[in-house]
Amino acid sequence: MNANIPSDLPVREQVPNIMEATTAGATASAATPVGISADEIALYDRQIRLWGVQAQEKIRNANILLISMKALANEIAKNLVLAGIHSLTIVDHELVTEADLGAQFFITQADIGLNRAEAAAPQIRKLNPRVNVIADPSDIRSKGSDYFGGFDVVIATDLQPTNLSLINTATRLGQRPFYAAGVHGFYGFIFSDLIEHQYLVEREKSNRPTVLEKETQTRSIVDVKDKKEGGKHIELVTKRELYSTWLLASDGANLPDEFLKSRRRLKAVTPILSCFRALWAFVDDQGRLPSTAEDLKQFTILATQKHKALGLPEETLRSEVLRKFLQNLGSEIAPVTAVLGGQLAQDVINVLGARQQPIQNMVIFDGDSMEAPMFALHPDGDLGSGLLPLSTGVENGLIPNGDIALNGVVPFQPDIIQV
Repeated sequence: MNANIPSDLPVREQVPNIMEATTAGATASAATPVGISADEIALYDRQIRLWGVQAQEKIRNANILLISMKALANEIAKNLVLAGIHSLTIVDHELVTEADLGAQFFITQADIGLNRAEAAAPQIRKLNPRVNVIADPSDIRSKGSDYFGGFDVVIATDLQPTNLSLINTATRLGQRPFYAAGVHGFYGFIFSDLIEHQYLVEREKSNRPTVLEKETQTRSIVDVKDKKEGGKHIELVTKRELYSTWLLASDGANLPDEFLKSRRRLKAVTPILSCFRALWAFVDDQGRLPSTAEDLKQFTILATQKHKALGLPEETLRSEVLRKFLQNLGSEIAPVTAVLGGQLAQDVINVLGARQQPIQNMVIFDGDSMEAPMFALHPDGDLGSGLLPLSTGVENGLIPNGDIALNGVVPFQPDIIQV
């Protein structure tokens, strides 16, 4: 299930279906790299035809870390395991409660009181016995900064914003892609920091030559090759996307210039973005969700401030929007987690295969409109590895474990993470 993206927002470039370029009777086995068995080709035949054997090989070798195992993580785990990754490590120190039974499908009432990761793991393994599913019941704050470097992708769900920033700092130092996501009832978000990511776009060659150039603040064309296939001239265009951190994207970074220059586009920006920024600021300050009358007053002030800082029209942040957002806090709704979890897992697969344009860099899901627009929220200046001048020293072991700093930001200290 894919959420609708408004037509005036950037649209991802899609890679042609592999089946369209495959003659009848041809099989994937001819291009099979060493390591993929005939049984695996049969098992993953449909997706191999979608993104190719080489991409499947990359997916097959991927080790994924998934932090926190609630309803959203259930959906992410399901999709990644069915895609055939090598291993999924689930870190969650919380115990199953009755509240977890509402939207989480890997646990039952018999699991109440058990560790959430360990309770879900057996059911996840049944989805695809070829995938190594590891349940880690320890607290994520007990992990050193080098722990995150042992994975190809790190995904953190339903954590407090300060924790997301600290983990993102560690993934940057380890040069690892990072995703953060969360849901509150009908509303949710996905954030990605891939640091610097290159991907390939195959398209029919046009009369206008493709040149190496910067397309947007974040995206550049870095290589162009040609090939002839089925009598057609095909371009293989390699693009690079640059990213910034959760700390910058969640507060402070502006909307892209193309939004700020158009009042029509500003009016179309969902006010849920302002609501989430207000929520993250409130939780950073209070360490909890707003609940009292005074909390709701403070949240309203924060939402108004965030809305204004984004340059959005005052009339789009209606009291009805604030009321509904607050009413949804802390709840899980299965259809919403299914949409967001599926979108995040698909993006991870695309990133591993390097065959489609990835999320850049914030998706906001609005269950009222059933839309999930994507916004590139970045500061002015350097992006990508330029935001992390210490990153070159990590490879040489120059960064001490458990005490690292990101451009003067609060150092990563696992013992202060509150999950």
